[in-house]
Amino acid sequence: MMSQPSSLAGADRARLAQAYPDIFRPSPLKRMQVVTVAVALVGLFVFGMVWLGFSFEKLVTGISRLGVIIGLMFPPSPGSLLHLYLKGLAETLAIAFLGTLLAAVISFPLAFIAAKNVVGQRILHFLSRRVLDTIRGVDTLIWALIFINVVGLGPFAGILAVAMSDIGSFGKLFSEAIETADTKPVDGVTSTGGSALHQIRFGVVPQVLPVILSQVLYYFESNTRSATVIGIVGAGGIGLYLSNEINQQNWDHVAFLIIMVLITVAVIDFISARLRFAIIGRGAVRD
Repeated sequence: MMSQPSSLAGADRARLAQAYPDIFRPSPLKRMQVVTVAVALVGLFVFGMVWLGFSFEKLVTGISRLGVIIGLMFPPSPGSLLHLYLKGLAETLAIAFLGTLLAAVISFPLAFIAAKNVVGQRILHFLSRRVLDTIRGVDTLIWALIFINVVGLGPFAGILAVAMSDIGSFGKLFSEAIETADTKPVDGVTSTGGSALHQIRFGVVPQVLPVILSQVLYYFESNTRSATVIGIVGAGGIGLYLSNEINQQNWDHVAFLIIMVLITVAVIDFISARLRFAIIGRGAVRD
């Protein structure tokens, strides 16, 4: 009973080997190229580790030190600073929400300029896309450092940093959603004598708005974590308290702050997922 499937498999292999000889019997030159690339990658990896000072001794020492720090984190405790931590957490949520909302409001009209099916001029489309790529290429933390020197320390710098970083991402995502919009509703508006503005308002926006709202909700969840990080450099929020407690080695307070952030992100993820289901449908979110 087993000989027939084996013979069929052998026949299939022989037929495939005859159809694709380069794959089953590669030339010596191709084999040499594969070996050379593999050796080069391994050599580059080893060189990078040596150049960056990788040390097994430091790794073992660091792991043991990390174990000591984790032990000092338990039990987590806010001490007498719970009210300050809650205020910092509220600031972080406000930074994430206002920064995300500001970026979405600014990016929405820019996305139509960057969409090739709305603006047909190649130069304008190219320049708008490159501007969005440039903005998106700068990390939120770098924007935070820039705006701290522009408007000073505090949550206002954090809001501007989150918004500036998301303008590039939203502009790209929104424009791609606009470009994939179905043309039939637009043609229907045109057939009734609608202007170009009417085509966008009644033909394109109703199609892309659920997708855009879903993307905004997702970025709000992500920006909650980003707002925590930029707070460490002085952009307000709970990250400022987290940085201070780490510098003072109050590890039980650090553990409490981390738990606060994790619970907050989990709650936001749960709520935003339900909202996305309601906006674009459960099946669409799963896809």
